[in-house]
Amino acid sequence: MLRWVLLALLIGSCASAGEEKKKKQKTESLARGWGDSIKWVKTYKEALQMTVKSKKPLMVIHHKLDCPHSKALKKAFVAAKSIQKMAKEDFIMLNTVTETGDKNLAPDGYYVPRIIFVDPSKTVRTDIRGRYSNHRYTYQAADLPLLAKNMETAKVLLHPEL
Repeated sequence: MLRWVLLALLIGSCASAGEEKKKKQKTESLARGWGDSIKWVKTYKEALQMTVKSKKPLMVIHHKLDCPHSKALKKAFVAAKSIQKMAKEDFIMLNTVTETGDKNLAPDGYYVPRIIFVDPSKTVRTDIRGRYSNHRYTYQAADLPLLAKNMETAKVLLHPEL
């Protein structure tokens, strides 16, 4: 009898572990809620390779999953159809919750949310920035018109064929 109880417990724990693994795999999308129709790149290294090959600018979004400012920006970013369209068609896109190790992607510090553009020559474009003097590369939800304008600028400056 004890064998049957132990067997039932073992089968139950294996089944629940399998269900948890499936749930975890579903939630670990590269989009992380920033737009499922956008092709997101997994790593900064891969993003740099793709931007050189495609000659499209790279847009790197640094954020944290539990940051209220990142969450608000993400929600606005997803709701902005023009931004989603540009991100999907005109950019190599990377959103990351960890730092890349490239100090050039933090020209004025390590904070989130932070959006940096990189041109196809792998140059970080510190001239394309948000409106804040203390965190030049941050955007809030209300700053989406400026982000759209900066994306247009990056698209034209960094990939004139688009």
